[in-house]
Amino acid sequence: MTVVGEAKNGHDALELTRKIEWDVAILDYSMPGRSGLDLVKEIKRQYPNRPILVLSMLPEEVHATQVFKAGGAGYITKESASEELTTAIRKVVNGGKYVSPGFAEKMVSELAPDAEKPLHETLSDREYRVMWLLASGRQINQIATEMFLSPSTISTYRARILKKLRVTDNAALVRYAVKHQLI
Repeated sequence: MTVVGEAKNGHDALELTRKIEWDVAILDYSMPGRSGLDLVKEIKRQYPNRPILVLSMLPEEVHATQVFKAGGAGYITKESASEELTTAIRKVVNGGKYVSPGFAEKMVSELAPDAEKPLHETLSDREYRVMWLLASGRQINQIATEMFLSPSTISTYRARILKKLRVTDNAALVRYAVKHQLI
C-alpha cells in the first residue's frame, strides 16, 4: 500500500481526488471546511466505483449508518485504527464493506423483529447533520454558512429535528445527543 496524497480539509480532499490516481479514499468524519458525509456523497457521485473508508473518533454505533447511507464502504474508529486499518482497507478495495466485528454483531441484533430504533435514525441525512452541528454547540448562522443554506432553512430543520427527537430546545437536544453518544 502506498499513500498517494493527504489533505488538510474537505475542499483539498475533493481537489486531490481529481488530480491523482487513487484506489481508496480514507476520510475523517469531521473534516474541517466540509462535512465528511457531504464529501463522501460528492466523491461517490464523481467516482461511483471507488471505495471510501471513513475514519473517526466518533463511535461507529452512532455514525457508521450515516456513512453507509452516504455511499461509504467502511467505518473505523481512530481508537481501533492501529489494529483494523489494514484489514479495513483490503476489504473495501476488494469490493466489500467494513465495520468492526463488535458493530457487525450489534447491527445483526438490531435487525430482530422486536428491536426498537433510536429516534435519531428517523432523521434524513441533512437533518442528522444539522442535529449534530447544533448538539456540538454551533449557532444557526454558523451552520447556515457551513452548509451553504439560509438561516431560515436551518431553523426549519431545527424545528423538524426537535419534533422527531421529541425534545423542546437545544439543551434537551444536547442531552439527547450525549445520551446516545452522537457527540
